[in-house]
Amino acid sequence: MRLNDTSAKADLLRRVRRLEGQARGVAKMIEEDRDCSEILQQLAAIRSAAHHATVALVRNYASQCVVTEGSPEEIADALATALSRLA
Repeated sequence: MRLNDTSAKADLLRRVRRLEGQARGVAKMIEEDRDCSEILQQLAAIRSAAHHATVALVRNYASQCVVTEGSPEEIADALATALSRLA
């Protein structure tokens, strides 16, 4: 699969770069011996942001890649395979 939709690609890159920034921020918080509850809150925000990026990618995958390939059974198999990678 490739991201052919330039808008979806830009959105995903923006989300991933935001995640990178959040992760660097958490590393800095750890280095500065910040309170654990603050670090946990930021880690929860990272997890949520990663989830939303994943949903955006799955949505793009389903609409651009899977629905144009093969029979309904093959489409269902491709989606099941993609979703099983998230577990």
